[in-house]
Parts: sequence; C-alpha cells; structure tokens
Amino acid sequence: MNKCHIIGRMTKDPEVRYTQGGTAVATFTLAVDRRVAKDKPKEADFIPCVVWGKMADGVVKNCCYKGKQIAVEGRIQVRSYDAKDGSKRYVTEVIVSELELLGSKNEGADRSGNGYKPLTDDEIPF
Repeated sequence: MNKCHIIGRMTKDPEVRYTQGGTAVATFTLAVDRRVAKDKPKEADFIPCVVWGKMADGVVKNCCYKGKQIAVEGRIQVRSYDAKDGSKRYVTEVIVSELELLGSKNEGADRSGNGYKPLTDDEIPF
C-alpha cells in the first residue's frame, strides 16, 4: 500500500500551470519538522508535492501560500528523467489526493499586495 499523510508549512507560494488539455497542476514544497531531542536544533524535511485538477485550480491556487500550514494525503511517486548533461535524475514527490487547510481561518488574511484572499466554504469549486 502506497499512502502517506504529511503536515507541514508551504515553503513558497504554489506554482500552478495548465496542461495542453486545460487541466490544472500545482506544485509546492512542504517543510515538515522532524522530531528531535529538546536540546538539539530543529530539523525539517522538504517534501515536493503535486496536486491535479480542481483541487489545484481552486484550493491550492487561492488558499495556499508561503507559510500556510496544511495537511496532505496522497501517494509517493518516484520518476526519472534525463538531465541536459546526459545523466539520469530521480525525483520523489507526493501526488496529493486530499488537502486540508490548517490554522485559524484568518491566518494570512491580510497578505498585502499579492492578490490572495481566503475562500469561504461556498466559494470552493468542489
């Protein structure tokens, strides 16, 4: 079974692109804290995530931004590609099937200058 649950904070605003067929795809990275001893400095893993379809176009595009805490559920996928130098590169990422916004409803509501505003439940497209 390939299933994962991750809670973390977005490291930057998501990048939303569209396929030639018009399907939205959003990519972002989550900073996920590691558990460490109290006397040790904090450590984090940076997990790349991919969201497809209405969730990418609606929730991720309009409600997710740098610093926002979210929970994702999905599957881990490993893919490879050939780099420009001819070497083979591998990418491990989470393909998100469920996403939940965490934190207070007003968290980040005043993000001056970037055009983001939190959606109400009635405005979410699914």
